[in-house]
Amino acid sequence: MKPIERQAQILEYLQQNGHTSVETLIAHFNTTGTTIRKDLTRLQQGCAVIRTYGGVMLNRDEGDQPIDKKTLINIDRKKRIAARAATLISEGDSLICDAGSTVLQMVPHLAKFNSITVMTNSLSIVVELNEFDNDQVILMPGGTYRRTSASFHGSLAESAFSHFSFDKLFIGADGVDMNAGVTTFNEVFAVSQAMCHAAKEIVLLVDSSKFGRRSPNVVCSLSRVDVLITDNNIPQDTLTQLKEKGIEVIVVGDE
Repeated sequence: MKPIERQAQILEYLQQNGHTSVETLIAHFNTTGTTIRKDLTRLQQGCAVIRTYGGVMLNRDEGDQPIDKKTLINIDRKKRIAARAATLISEGDSLICDAGSTVLQMVPHLAKFNSITVMTNSLSIVVELNEFDNDQVILMPGGTYRRTSASFHGSLAESAFSHFSFDKLFIGADGVDMNAGVTTFNEVFAVSQAMCHAAKEIVLLVDSSKFGRRSPNVVCSLSRVDVLITDNNIPQDTLTQLKEKGIEVIVVGDE
């Protein structure tokens, strides 16, 4: 198993089991203590975990982590959510894709479309789309490049989205609060708000760990969300509340 795959599985394990001893991880993954400790050091450097005496726990206050670290967290759930989101796309659609780690997992599923238009502020998404052998139209807003999220922000990026109208926006979040709405740690969140204004339909992609968490910056209210795609660990009361707000909720199960 590659280190990046094992690290993703360690995060999944901590998500499900909470605080865990290093010895338990060694036994669970059937590997050496040196290997596990190297993995935990890497995850700690990325602010994904917190090391304690003899153990480790998931860092629930993830903050504005680099996109490559965010991608590791709940990666299997994100891939399933993204695959389901791609089924909502039809040939001829115009789309906005934000720079979130879950939306990034949609990109491989876009290869089959030949006549869609995709606008994104994510450099990572543009690089991947450029590898496809098709006739997609790719738009970037410009602006100030932000290394943490590998994306463009600022007034130029915000203004660019105001000149277009798109069928669908696929967007992620750091937290979903029933009162505050869709929230993010990202301080330059105004471009996400501009995306919301430019889209006829908003599709929110979030794994179940994001519910009940409120990050500092509000992107939009839940009343603006048309479709929400999540995994089957969503609390039942949260599912009920979302549906009561008129949101179409799509729940994806385990493979």
